[in-house]
Amino acid sequence: MSKRIFEIRFHSRAGQGAKSAAALLAEAALSMGKQVQAFPQYGPERGGAPMKAFVRISDSKIYTYAPVIEPDVVAVLDDTLLDKDVVQGLSSGILLVNTKKPSEAISKITGFKGKIYSIDATSIAFDILGRNFPNMPILGALIKLTKVVDLRFVTDRIKKHFTFKINEDIAKKNVLACKKGCEAVK
Repeated sequence: MSKRIFEIRFHSRAGQGAKSAAALLAEAALSMGKQVQAFPQYGPERGGAPMKAFVRISDSKIYTYAPVIEPDVVAVLDDTLLDKDVVQGLSSGILLVNTKKPSEAISKITGFKGKIYSIDATSIAFDILGRNFPNMPILGALIKLTKVVDLRFVTDRIKKHFTFKINEDIAKKNVLACKKGCEAVK
């Protein structure tokens, strides 16, 4: 990674784990010695409401605290949020979407002509976790596509976070969901 700031914007619905994915990614980068920021932006505070989460990763100090407006990556955890606003500011980066739709359909909806990747993170989450938490599969795909952090640092943070918050079994399932997301993106 160069000296510039690498910026990621997650679009999600509250309760799908975008805030947690952003925080875990930032924690992994921090453990690699990077400078980081991760923070959410909510609209109406209720489950299912559209929300955003932002991450910045840099080799040097980060001086801005504004929302990410020119991201290198946009990750969309719920394809019902797809529209032209989702890709605002994304010029030549990556659009990663949790969907079964082909890239051509995503491009038509968003107008984005750059690199589009889709994975069925919802199916991965249901298969492993039994619930619609697409954040870990999306996080795994994002890591594979960008190589902004090393996967082992992310899985280490996932293990620690979920073991502390819930239990070791859930932690293992979330690590597996992240790895499956990494494998699913082509």
